[in-house]
Amino acid sequence: MASGEKLYVPYVMPEFPTAGSTVQTVLALQRSGASLIELGFPHSDPLADGVVIQNAAQTAIRNGATLQRIFNLVKNARQGEGGEALTVPLVLMGYINPVLAYGVEKFLDDAAAAGVDGFIIPDLPPEEAAWFRAECVERNLSLIFLISPVSSDERIRKIDDLSTDFSYCVAVNATTGTAKLVQNSDNAVEAYLERVRRQVKKKFVVGFGVQTAAQAERLLEKADGVVVGTALLRAIAAATSPDETAKRAEQFWRALQVRTGASELEKA
Repeated sequence: MASGEKLYVPYVMPEFPTAGSTVQTVLALQRSGASLIELGFPHSDPLADGVVIQNAAQTAIRNGATLQRIFNLVKNARQGEGGEALTVPLVLMGYINPVLAYGVEKFLDDAAAAGVDGFIIPDLPPEEAAWFRAECVERNLSLIFLISPVSSDERIRKIDDLSTDFSYCVAVNATTGTAKLVQNSDNAVEAYLERVRRQVKKKFVVGFGVQTAAQAERLLEKADGVVVGTALLRAIAAATSPDETAKRAEQFWRALQVRTGASELEKA
């Protein structure tokens, strides 16, 4: 990440809402200005996710989004489709049990071979992650840890040290897609992010609960990037074909980056 550059990070669920849509969708998001893509891998018990992402995960599973299938899709996106290839960084976000079931070393080897750049594993706390982090570093893969509003200053510094490239600030103590960010005062969120800034040396992005373009713009005044997932998934949920899914994703993401405060985020 260049100095001063703000990251706009979409979260997408592979093969949602239609099978065969993943490659077209991530390429559309890249065209429309995404600087990094967060790709979920579905799990039957997603502890950090709200209803929208839970439902998207179930659809993804029905559409065949296994880990092996996801690796193949990432590889296809990196190799290109119609002369266009995915060049922005891509990180996988998911839970540790599917990784353990797949086999940690095989998971990391296959991810690296496919073109994955790193991981966010919400249920892998820093205190238990040394072994996994070491395996990631050995393969030049990033590992990103979560900071929450109740994290102590000491814990924030620890997470900053352990996160290989940047950290992920959870804006609210709730699952993804929550409306509680809207209910929190601007001052409270800003004070939290300012506290994080004082403790960290690396960059940090912020997500969970970002519902409007105005919120994204406000958060970017304090953070190095913003993650939008639930609102994007809502925007593409009604698509009935891969082409339509990609088109809806591109329209949504372009509208977000206009940053007028009244984009498609608010209509999603």
